[in-house]
Amino acid sequence: MGKKIIIDPVTRVEGHGKVTVHLDDNNKVIDAKLHVVEFRGFEKFVQGHPYWEAPMLLQRICGICFVSHHLCGAKALDDIIGIGHSTGKNITVTAEKIRRLGHYGQQLQSQVTAYFYLIVPEMLFGMDAPPEQRNVLGLLEANPEMVKRVVALRKWGQEVIKAVLGKKMHGISSVPGGVNQNLSVEARDRLLNGEEGLISMDEVIDYAQDGLKLFYDFHKKNREEVDSFAEFEALNLSLVDEKGNVDYYHGKMRIVDNNKNIVEEFDYHEYLDFFSEGTEEWSYMKFPFLKSLGREKGSVRVGPLGRLNVTKAYTTPLAQEALERFHHYTKGKSNNKTLHTNWARAIEILHSAELIKELLNDTDLQKDSLILMPPKSDWTGDGIGVVEAPRGTLLHHYKANKEGNITFANLVVATTQNNTVMNRTVRSVADKYLNGNDIITEGMMNAIEVGIRAYDPCLSCATHAVGQMPLVVTIFDAKGNKIDEQIKN
Repeated sequence: MGKKIIIDPVTRVEGHGKVTVHLDDNNKVIDAKLHVVEFRGFEKFVQGHPYWEAPMLLQRICGICFVSHHLCGAKALDDIIGIGHSTGKNITVTAEKIRRLGHYGQQLQSQVTAYFYLIVPEMLFGMDAPPEQRNVLGLLEANPEMVKRVVALRKWGQEVIKAVLGKKMHGISSVPGGVNQNLSVEARDRLLNGEEGLISMDEVIDYAQDGLKLFYDFHKKNREEVDSFAEFEALNLSLVDEKGNVDYYHGKMRIVDNNKNIVEEFDYHEYLDFFSEGTEEWSYMKFPFLKSLGREKGSVRVGPLGRLNVTKAYTTPLAQEALERFHHYTKGKSNNKTLHTNWARAIEILHSAELIKELLNDTDLQKDSLILMPPKSDWTGDGIGVVEAPRGTLLHHYKANKEGNITFANLVVATTQNNTVMNRTVRSVADKYLNGNDIITEGMMNAIEVGIRAYDPCLSCATHAVGQMPLVVTIFDAKGNKIDEQIKN
């Protein structure tokens, strides 16, 4: 009797999705899919609005990586009015550094949230631990001092966002051609020195290093399981600077293979020449792929693991030391170990902290040259912005008519880019943990979720809706009859 196992929804991710695993009569996995069952709408209802509203409206796709959407939209608006790296008329140095500061602040707090709140419970307690333990309350009971540090670290990152965008969530800083304010000396000193209930910049870096040590300790104790969990080859994509190193705010798109050979590298304004998208009837989320390689071989991995596989070096000393250790582990080849995404995420927390420290000590942030406005004759009506969001490469593309109203919007988010590799992860984990079993355990179900959570998917970004429901696991026989069902709140 064949069986179909449904995990609906996947928990501890942003948004609503479900997983189905199909078993044959011998309980062997024959297929596994990640379904995203929410419908997207932002790209349509933003049409008709004034172009300058796009960064305000579209950042509300997400309450977690809203700064990335805001900046991506702002870069697209720069293009529309004739400013940007591609035109030779760049925004001011101060404006770019202010944008970068907000971006790095979001990178820090978002990665801290994903790593400690969503990933660490399994690292400390194991995938077979009771669900009531595998959460932040379980962490608080087991290690209250660590949780206090995590809360302080996340709060500090949010205060960076507030200092730049005016609010901790859905603030506004970037405008066409620049930003609306610089960083005051008082705000800078508060972040550096830890005034008014904040930890200091040095403590931020210390706590970030603690997070990295946590992964090293976990990996040392569980090396075989961590290294073999959903390991498969994939192409890797990241924005890079002129030296081929990751740039979270701007750069060319670089894609490398398992040997770190460059497969494609191009100006992101040309993305339509290089990428196409596939669809499936069982998911609202699309499947991007490189046209040159086709859908089967041309899908990419983005996010922390993809970025560390692409980048050659960092400019900050502590993160560079960690990056060298990461690269050495796979002897110079791309790292294809899914759970090493969490290693990469911990390194990026440290890297973000060091980048923020550099900017806070940069006097350009207090200068008054904030906006560059070109002549109206430079209006293009077509703009594309790309940044490296915490989850990976994010793209916004807008078109506006002569009246300044949006006529077209297209968003390619990191979770969409990772759609194919997430599905491959689901299949790989199902093969390992479910094959031949006739009893479906909590640990087996959670293993599939662990594989998905490694990508920290934002399903509401990818489909532009949001939902939260209890986890429902249903088993069907080959004729579609329900033979078992479990509900986990």
